[in-house]
Amino acid sequence: MLVSLFLALLVSSVSATEKDGALPRLNDTKAVEAFIDSAEVVIIGFLESEESRGYKEFLAASKQIDSVPAAICTVEEVWADYSISSDTIALFRKADNHQENLVITETKKLETDGLVNFITINEVQYITEYNQVTAVGLFNSEVKSHLLLFAIRGTKEFTELKEKLRALAPEFTGKLLFVLINGAGKSNFKSLKYFGLTSKDLPRVGIYDGNSDMKWLLPEGEISTERVRDFCQSFLRGELKDVKQAGEQPKTEL
Repeated sequence: MLVSLFLALLVSSVSATEKDGALPRLNDTKAVEAFIDSAEVVIIGFLESEESRGYKEFLAASKQIDSVPAAICTVEEVWADYSISSDTIALFRKADNHQENLVITETKKLETDGLVNFITINEVQYITEYNQVTAVGLFNSEVKSHLLLFAIRGTKEFTELKEKLRALAPEFTGKLLFVLINGAGKSNFKSLKYFGLTSKDLPRVGIYDGNSDMKWLLPEGEISTERVRDFCQSFLRGELKDVKQAGEQPKTEL
């Protein structure tokens, strides 16, 4: 039913041309809203015309990153609904209800590779795997608290837990970002150590609060949806403040 409704909106409000690589054209606010709601992350070129600076580069970048749906909106009356006043490429993501704008007039050097980098850095999903690229988008987000899943890539648990937490993440939109950390990656060993963990301890779930620089681990046991939900809610209620932080070393008597 939802799929049919979405298609109906697009048929009535979206068109495409061969010249722009068959990217959908969004002709009114309803079409833009439907497009934004169609995926975890989307990117829209709010560009005046096909002759606008950045138009060709945007089309080329959208082809390179086909995992992020892209569209064009040339109807300037619609732009105001998204606080856009001039040619802009905007990325919308659900994980933190964020709109990241790349204003064309403020960009000195505009190339396809640069746009690909802009999309990749800001592509924060409901559950985002941590690496050097995604770290930028995660730490630039206004949401500074992260629910962390430490697991070993390639294991059955890795895939199952990733999907389980992705399904839970929308409940905490705008409050917590869900982050997956591959415990088998050498570049992530520091993150494990920070939480007092080794790869042999995984899978585990933790919370890092960037505002207070505090961290906690979900007690050992089954990583169920209910336990993780309760863990997140306890953090949001402030009930973890007095709980021993993860990775703390016991003090030695002299």
